[in-house]
Amino acid sequence: MTIDLIALGWDAEWAAHVRSRTHQRPGRVARVDRGVCTVLGADGPVRATLGAAVLAAAARDLTRLPCAGDWVLLHTWPDGPVTVEAVLPRRTALVRRTAGKDASGQVLAANLDAAAVVEPVHPEPDVARIERLLALAHFSGATPLVVLTKADLAADPAAIARQFAGVAPGVPVLPVSAERGVGLDPLRAHVVPGRTLALLGPSGAGKSSLVNALAGAVVMPTQAIRRVDGKGRHTTTWRALVPIPGGGAVLDTPGVRAVGLLDGAVGLDRAFADITELATDCRYADCAHDAEPGCAVRDALAAGELTARRYDSWRKLQREVVFETRRRETRLAAERRGGWRGGRRRTGRP
Repeated sequence: MTIDLIALGWDAEWAAHVRSRTHQRPGRVARVDRGVCTVLGADGPVRATLGAAVLAAAARDLTRLPCAGDWVLLHTWPDGPVTVEAVLPRRTALVRRTAGKDASGQVLAANLDAAAVVEPVHPEPDVARIERLLALAHFSGATPLVVLTKADLAADPAAIARQFAGVAPGVPVLPVSAERGVGLDPLRAHVVPGRTLALLGPSGAGKSSLVNALAGAVVMPTQAIRRVDGKGRHTTTWRALVPIPGGGAVLDTPGVRAVGLLDGAVGLDRAFADITELATDCRYADCAHDAEPGCAVRDALAAGELTARRYDSWRKLQREVVFETRRRETRLAAERRGGWRGGRRRTGRP
């Protein structure tokens, strides 16, 4: 079995990293299972463990571990084993805050051209979740999209998409039905040779069904929607890069119960571009948009031009980003002083 790496996104810029590594060959990580990578190489998929250089880099920073979507360099040893010897620099990355106390991040997927926030229209879309995931998608560096799935269960999918225009300023909102094959063409435009589309959303949103519809075959497991609440139970527990016939790839991420933002102030500004633009008219450059005089954001809120729900969502995510940025800076400063071990500050006591 051979794989066209160019169709998966390999290009001259990536190839420049390999010229001095004559005994290593490139591949793209399809999935990672407990430190063992499934890598798509020119000669087909291989299973590879982590080499010493990769492990050493990960010991300093866990985000250096390979993840789905990464381009890596492989080495085959004389006795047969294959190892990942290097993770090539990422062009884009979906990074969320980990649940621990070490203020670190977890890379969900890498080298994406487009990141689609997937949300079901039935029984009811979660607007706050869309806003949060859009901030993550903007911060990744990929082109953000909003995909409203299960559109066949809505009376007027187009009307729902128009309602979300204010939630996702400047971002395409696509109502689709993977089951009926409706509305997929605009999404297929992001899955062409050399390009990768990532799907980010909760369990039961229909991400795996979208992958199957785009691939034209059942490549990801799905389960039927429950009649009681209209939700599906998620069966995918790993992030998987799926090559699409004709070129391109889709990266399905497992359902995430909560996505903590790291230090993504830029992503937040873009996700709330309407409020960011209002803030430029505030009287004071350092306006906190709380009780200061001449606050354009509060004026828009009072005039009904900005909803209280969206304002509250923006403030909540702002506080989260500020807190995580400070926490991350504290950790990095402690690491530089040699005072951080295993997620806690060293006290000097035995």
